[in-house]
Amino acid sequence: MVQVTSAFFFLATLAMHAQGLPLNKRIAQVIADSTAKWEQACLAAGGAEKCNPVSVTAFTTLLAAAGPCDQQNSADAMIDLAKTLNNDADMIKFSQIFAQQARNTPNSLAVPYCQQAPKNAELNGLFQCQYQGANQSSFVGGLTVGAVGTIPFGHSAPLSPLGSCPANPSGPIADGSQLTDITSDPGLQNIDSSSSGSASDSGSSSTPSATASASASASSASSTSDAGGDDDDEDCSEDAPSATASQAAATTTAAAAPSTTDAAPATTTAAASSSGSFQLQNAKDAQALNAKFATLTADSSCNEGDQACVAGGFAQCVGGKFVNTGCAAPTQCFALPLVNKAGTSIACTTSDDASARMAAAGASGGITGSN
Repeated sequence: MVQVTSAFFFLATLAMHAQGLPLNKRIAQVIADSTAKWEQACLAAGGAEKCNPVSVTAFTTLLAAAGPCDQQNSADAMIDLAKTLNNDADMIKFSQIFAQQARNTPNSLAVPYCQQAPKNAELNGLFQCQYQGANQSSFVGGLTVGAVGTIPFGHSAPLSPLGSCPANPSGPIADGSQLTDITSDPGLQNIDSSSSGSASDSGSSSTPSATASASASASSASSTSDAGGDDDDEDCSEDAPSATASQAAATTTAAAAPSTTDAAPATTTAAASSSGSFQLQNAKDAQALNAKFATLTADSSCNEGDQACVAGGFAQCVGGKFVNTGCAAPTQCFALPLVNKAGTSIACTTSDDASARMAAAGASGGITGSN
């Protein structure tokens, strides 16, 4: 009886201690949703195939291992493209909201803020919200409020309330939610002009031109610079290996697996002999990638930074396994042929649209080439 009582007391004490321990859970989102409305606005403005690569590059910067300024750099690239399309107001508005979208956190800690000015003045004073489930007083990297990176650029004191942003000044947003579902107002009226950082006139930011951005890899989760920068993925930070596309003899701007692995490149830029032949080759390359994607599972081996379509969703390699971040319903993830230049891209679209793109390029056999 004494032994039973002692065991019960021990377990009760252990439970009390466990209740006091912090929960280190991962807070994530369907990252493709964050740029969906921007991409729709881009297509409506006539951006055509320039829209999706910029969109994909942008939403991957919301993954946990992206650098603190990668999201802002991608928002700059989104605005760069908008300015080539008659300064499309919707594209600029959704770029401003994207710059404030909360990022994934691997351990329920707040995500540090960028500490440099944006390239475009339209982003002055904007910074990301945090998710409600994150500890607003402790930041990824072991930082506490007041340390460098815990206060947005241009501010001299911690935010009040913590975790807020101009688009949602009342505080953090619900875990996994999208600002574009909460508001269509970027909240420029909520920016304190005395504390907001300003874009430099020289445009010395690492953000590329709109043209470079449009051809940037969908897998560059950490930078939109022409050099490619660091290729970070969801919970790790390693440079991805150089890709060798299985069908296109190419140089690639994507972080992707060599041809001996299960993964495939997100975006390739192939050498084509003539403008009359590359469209069909693009479609064949995309079909080959889709056939390979159909064999992948969450347990398929991969290299850090690899990206692919897995079980219909956009996936990235984390710790040697694919992490599926999904696609917004009713779309699925497919490899698609580019239209105006050689190469392929990964995008979330409908199966009918993917099939139509293959057929339009002159390829038979549907999405995988085997239908």
